Amino acid sequence: MAYGYIVVQVDVHDQEKFEKYRALVPDTIKKHGGEYLVRGGAFEKLEGADPLGRMVVLRFPSYAQAKAWYDSDDYAGPKAMRHAASSANAILIEGVE
Repeated sequence: MAYGYIVVQVDVHDQEKFEKYRALVPDTIKKHGGEYLVRGGAFEKLEGADPLGRMVVLRFPSYAQAKAWYDSDDYAGPKAMRHAASSANAILIEGVE
């Protein structure tokens, strides 16, 4: 079974609200079998449009589990907090087997 990845670019508008979001999210990811592969850190644009200010890559045991986490009640509250504190591009990707 192929992993499921969620790749997010985030432009934070309200750092204080975003920090509260960041404190809540790790437990929801872990509960759904996911893990951080990238959480912030340095990056460099190599091609295309300018990325937003922060990058996050999550890995889940499957595409379905990644989608289930994103749509879960566990993540609904934190996701609303993120929406209030930032703008983002989020993509769900199926990995190779």
